[in-house]
Amino acid sequence: MKAAEATSSTATNMGRLKYYQVSVFVCGWISYASTYCLRKPLGVIKADLHKFMNLSTTQLGWLDTALLLPYAIMQMILGPIGDRYGARKTFGVCIILSALSMITFGYFSSFTIWFILLFLNGTAQSQCWPNVTKGVLGWFSDSVRNSMFGMFGTCAFAGGIIGTMIAVYIQANYGWRQVYFFPAVGMIFLGLGTLIFFQQPDEVGIQVPGKESVESTPKGSAVAGGEKPKMWDLWNMPMIPEVSVAVFCLKVVRYCMYMWLPMYLLQALNYSSAMAGVFSTVFEIGGVTGSALIGFALDRYYKGQTLRGIAFFVLLSTVGLVLFMLTSSWGVFFNSLFMFMAGAFNAGPDILLCGTVPAELVEKHNKNAATATIGLVNGFGSIGTCIEGPIIGAITAYAGWTGMFYLMIGLSALGTLSTYKAESIFRRVNRPTTDFIAGV
Repeated sequence: MKAAEATSSTATNMGRLKYYQVSVFVCGWISYASTYCLRKPLGVIKADLHKFMNLSTTQLGWLDTALLLPYAIMQMILGPIGDRYGARKTFGVCIILSALSMITFGYFSSFTIWFILLFLNGTAQSQCWPNVTKGVLGWFSDSVRNSMFGMFGTCAFAGGIIGTMIAVYIQANYGWRQVYFFPAVGMIFLGLGTLIFFQQPDEVGIQVPGKESVESTPKGSAVAGGEKPKMWDLWNMPMIPEVSVAVFCLKVVRYCMYMWLPMYLLQALNYSSAMAGVFSTVFEIGGVTGSALIGFALDRYYKGQTLRGIAFFVLLSTVGLVLFMLTSSWGVFFNSLFMFMAGAFNAGPDILLCGTVPAELVEKHNKNAATATIGLVNGFGSIGTCIEGPIIGAITAYAGWTGMFYLMIGLSALGTLSTYKAESIFRRVNRPTTDFIAGV
């Protein structure tokens, strides 16, 4: 009788665990993907702002900065908020704040007000990625973290595609002033849903099996001591600078492809405007595929050696960029093949390097500093998205499109070396006791 009761209790607990795993995964995926519905419209309506509101290209560039700069910087400054109030509350409230900041965008005609609203939007969204990452990872065992988070990471790329399509549809049917209103209304409800459904294991009293135990320290303590963790404390942790540099390199490469590839295809390879626009999504489609599959490859073929596997995949992205440049005159098939390769092996590692890897690194010391560390790594990397525009513009003006590709190849190679260095540091520091990332 007791054995039967124990079996029934175990089955019930496993059923509850599966329910929360699915609900948190789905809720987090949809909610984070929706954040792009309040990022992508700015690129869609730039031509309208220039034509109807007489904004100069310089002012349009400053609007980009208003959104992207606080997104990068505030991840590093506000990171401890998620560790203090919890992933569910922080993520849900930030989604709602992001929506409220942009819901009235179309009702103003002032550059200054638009700048302020975009700044608030970037600040609110800065805490979405660190907290959704911590919230999702908390529900899965260490043995499948890369696989599950690789699948989850597709939300960042699918969200970008969906956000653009929605903005284009609203612009065409309701005018540019409504491109933020409808998505913002929807995101308010998604934020409320997140507050309800994005539960964490400690909130519902579930112990997730297969998770390596970590030494628990009081909330607000330092990474390895009793003081409140500071950004400098986190930065001084082994491997965090190397992982941050790798994320920086990968994000510069990715956003360069997003922002400049259509113009390159049009001017350098003589694609038509329509073909350039369609082909430019190949890199992003590769990103969705790579994010979904690379996590599974790491868990199967690089178990206990995540950083080594990631470094190998980043190297493949570098090779893809080299082959794309060398075969650029060979036609659409080869262009598509190597750009898809570059995108797949850039995006998949990027998602893991600013998600599972920093979480695992810091959780060995203090599980309550995970959100801050993820914010630090992703925030440092996101600085690259803020500065790639002026840098690429200057390089192409001085050295042409070839110079741009040399820079992208160099940055991708640097990302490979930085990841390998992090892996070697981990093996040296942790060789006697652990194999959770680098192995022995």
